[in-house]
Formats: sequence, C-alpha cells, structure tokens
Amino acid sequence: MSALRSHAFNLLFYGLTTLLCVGLLWTLALPRAVMMAVIRQYLKTIAWLERVVLGLDYEVRGRDRLPGGPFILAAKHQSAWETMKLHLLVDDPAPVLKRELLSIPIWGWYARKADVIPVDRGARSKAIQGMVKTARRVSGDGRPIVIFPQGTRVAPGTWRPYRIGVFAMYEQLGLPVVPMALNSGVFWGRRALRKYSGHITVEFLEPIPPGLGRTEFLGRLERDLEGASDRLVRQVGGPPTIRPADAPPLGAAQPGRPAAG
Repeated sequence: MSALRSHAFNLLFYGLTTLLCVGLLWTLALPRAVMMAVIRQYLKTIAWLERVVLGLDYEVRGRDRLPGGPFILAAKHQSAWETMKLHLLVDDPAPVLKRELLSIPIWGWYARKADVIPVDRGARSKAIQGMVKTARRVSGDGRPIVIFPQGTRVAPGTWRPYRIGVFAMYEQLGLPVVPMALNSGVFWGRRALRKYSGHITVEFLEPIPPGLGRTEFLGRLERDLEGASDRLVRQVGGPPTIRPADAPPLGAAQPGRPAAG
C-alpha cells in the first residue's frame, strides 16, 4: 500500500507540476507579488496531495522565534520537500540557489521573476560578493533570505562541512540568523522516487544575533542546527549523524564554493 501511495502521488505531483508550469506562463507578465500568490496556491495544493494521497503531513515549531524584520534563515537541506515549503513557512523568502538553475527552461523563468539570489559557484570569492550584494538589496525590501549552510542536500545520517557563504552574509549584512531544523529526508529521499507516509517536523531555533566572530558563529550554527535536526531525525526512526573524527573543528568553515542549494 505504501508503494502504491507513493506511485500515485508521483504521478499527480509531476503531472500537475508539468501542466501548471506551462499553463501559468501568463503570470510572468503580472507583477511579482501576483505571480507569487498564484505559486503559493500551487504549493498549498501539493501539500494537500502529500497529506491526502501520500499520507505525509507536517508541523512547524518555533514560529514565535522569527524576528519581525529581515533575517537570514539558515535551513537544513535534506530533500526537495523543504524547497517547496519555504513560501508557506516564511513570508516572501529569497532563497540562495545555483545560477545554472535559472537556465532551466520555464522553471528558470519563474525563478528569475521570483527574484531569488543566484550564485555562480565557479567564481569563488566573486560569487560571495555577488551573493551578498543581491542579498543586501533583497533584505532592504524586508524579505527574509534563505541559505543552506552546507551548500547542497545532505541525507539524514550523513555529515557535510558548513560553507563560508553563510558567515559572509551574516557578517556583511548584520542580520540575525535563524537556524531551521527538520527531518524531511527520512520520508522524502535526496534522490529517491519512493516517498513515505509519516509526519515531518520543521523547527525554527533561537536566532543567532549579529556581531559574533567567524569561529563562534559557525560553531554555534553547526552545533544548534545539527543537534536539533539529528534529534528530529532520530525521533522518527532515522539514522543519527556521526561527526567524523577527522572533521575540522566546529567553526572551521570549508573554503571554496559558497552555500547554495
């Protein structure tokens, strides 16, 4: 029965998404706010299909911890599930993503209209400078910025280092950072078509105030975000994450590409 529900959901999910990507092209000619309102309705429909067809629902904890003004949301990234929930979790977010995704026909057009924060990960330091410049403009409009500190999807039970991009944005924008823990990868695999029924939990943690140094900030972010996500994963039967003995110390971000999902 579980496999049947997953198969039925995939058919509806991919079919509806393909149909609407083409059918809603006319919204690209409308103001961004109007297009995003239509997109949110699509995302709510997908969430309804998850609940009714797949038997997968979710809860959100810690909404009262979200700041009133602009902030940086440092989100754990385990699957595609959370990328489809960002606009239902916070108001008008601006996610950081790989610039090459904007070149995808049709999907990329919507992403450009949504005014996301693209990153050219091959440009190294210039990529970070460009990311921060765009993020500063976006935060000036009062929008929260979403960044995945590990730079990619990481399956439950797998350890990956944190990238320098999240600290660069934190330091230069002077905004609080809210870690967002979750356990979505237990039910919606990183690259698996099979999806499972269950209950996903998203938890906003205590904000990290501006002004901390690199080591202190990155150490706190990794400790809080990994600890909370590991707790949520284990609560639903997922594997614990074991930090390798040869991993760099907490707060030692990996150089190279900035964080982008």
